[in-house]
Amino acid sequence: MAIQVHIKRKVTDKQAPELAALLKKMRALTLDRKGYISGRTFTGVDHPGVSLVIGTWQSVDDWREWARCKERIDLQKKIDELLGQPTEYEIFQSL
Repeated sequence: MAIQVHIKRKVTDKQAPELAALLKKMRALTLDRKGYISGRTFTGVDHPGVSLVIGTWQSVDDWREWARCKERIDLQKKIDELLGQPTEYEIFQSL
């Protein structure tokens, strides 16, 4: 059963261009991963400065394998350092 991973980050206008570049790198790495279906990036309408990435994966195991990948961990560290706070993750599945 496919799952969705919601990845939430808080970003200032000053950080936005660098974050966008890092997210493009992350997306490029993700495209070839086993189980990856799609991803979309949103910005808050009522909450400017909130970035939300919704990734769809074939299974939670596929997502967790990607989450433990060294390349991803290294890039995620750069993102968290840029933003000065950890990224928030939530995993959802259909009922």
